[in-house]
Amino acid sequence: MKALLRWISLLALSFLALQLYFVGRVATMVVIAPQSTTFERSEAWRLATEKDSLRWRQQWVDGSQISKHLKRAVIASEDDGFAAHDGVDWDALQKAWEKNSKAEQRAAVRKPPKLVGGSTITQQLAKNLFLSGERTLVRKGQEFVLTMLLELMLSKQRILEIYLNSVEWGEGIFGAEAAARHYYQKSAAALSPYEAARLAVMLPRPRYFEKLPNSPYLSGRATVIMGRMADTQVP
Repeated sequence: MKALLRWISLLALSFLALQLYFVGRVATMVVIAPQSTTFERSEAWRLATEKDSLRWRQQWVDGSQISKHLKRAVIASEDDGFAAHDGVDWDALQKAWEKNSKAEQRAAVRKPPKLVGGSTITQQLAKNLFLSGERTLVRKGQEFVLTMLLELMLSKQRILEIYLNSVEWGEGIFGAEAAARHYYQKSAAALSPYEAARLAVMLPRPRYFEKLPNSPYLSGRATVIMGRMADTQVP
């Protein structure tokens, strides 16, 4: 019994130490830009082991050097309640849950559907910064804690700035500046509304759309996002 209690105590202390580590990491992001994310490091390792050479493009720029069109487009496409919610969009989460439940009911037993939807920009940033890509309840719970920490300790402007500088926009392409240079040969500050909308639409599947630049879906969805951008609130 004592051995069991000792192990439980050690696990609790380890969990507490991990949370304190995360608190410290998030606190530094108030003034210091993160050099890399867990997702970026895993991608760098994948590219280094699978490819003959490591193609990597990333350049941090201040939020003021990122086109407001891109900020509006990303929020409109990924998380239209970003400026108002506390890190979790409960309405979107409920809709995603219902959609996934219906998909599960329709799916064949041997091929369950891919569960999608519901994640906010803050949740995506929490996952990319610190967590692996596995989908478990434990990881999801840690994502929730990290989301709350980010919302508590950082401003919405800072969360969006870090997200736009670290999100993937193609194989080895990270951040708005690298994406703008790669796809449009211009700075992130100079993106037009349509160019911004196309980049925003790429985000759920950036490597897929990088290979299909003339995708009718990409063009059509970008037009839809452009129509929403005027009413999108940017913090």
